[in-house]
Amino acid sequence: MKNKILILVLFLPLLFAASCSTEAVITETTPIATPSSQTEGKSYSYLALGDSYTIGQSVCESCRFPEQLKKNLSNTNPTNSYPLTIIAQTGWTTSNLLSTIDSQNPPSTYDLVTLLIGVNNQYQNRPFALYEKEFPELVTKAIAYAKGDKAKVIVVSIPDYAYTPFGQQTGNQGRISTEIDAYNAFAKKYCIDNGIEFINITDITREGLTDPNLVAQDGLHPSQLAYSKFVERILPKAITAIKK
Repeated sequence: MKNKILILVLFLPLLFAASCSTEAVITETTPIATPSSQTEGKSYSYLALGDSYTIGQSVCESCRFPEQLKKNLSNTNPTNSYPLTIIAQTGWTTSNLLSTIDSQNPPSTYDLVTLLIGVNNQYQNRPFALYEKEFPELVTKAIAYAKGDKAKVIVVSIPDYAYTPFGQQTGNQGRISTEIDAYNAFAKKYCIDNGIEFINITDITREGLTDPNLVAQDGLHPSQLAYSKFVERILPKAITAIKK
């Protein structure tokens, strides 16, 4: 077996002025199982698409939710492997994500695809109509990458950064939450109308002021604990998805 790690570093605008580090677009490939033995496990490939909430800004590499999800999937059946590909960057809007996946042209061979995108459209005051146009395009591409099977795609709701120390300092907490609700409502309705799994995690992030442990050290992004709570909700659907 060969281990192949491809790291493509893209320097793009960060999610907020408060964030000063540049994240990487990461493709991580782990050994793929072969049918040489009946006792040998299978390989289920996973593609995670998004922004800082997917790359895990301000938390350790193993703390971000795709890595935690991968680990939990492995725990359900240690004989299987779950090679993970992450295409995400702090600061990305739907336009940035579309542009990058078009240039990278991922294969249509994934057993699971997650999509979490939109907070930067809201933060950067992009027209809501842009999200209405590009979110469906991203979902369509996610389905294509998932072997053309929408049952293998999971859309995750946008966290609400109004409930963080950074969000409190903006003085626009009400507007932030209202706009995040609008983005999530559109995404949820689109997913329901098209038979795509939509997982709400926004309520978890809205506990960030009453439970500071849910916020990372930067005072803005979710912590390892918050991501673990995301995974608790995503995992059952992910298990079902990869078996489709």
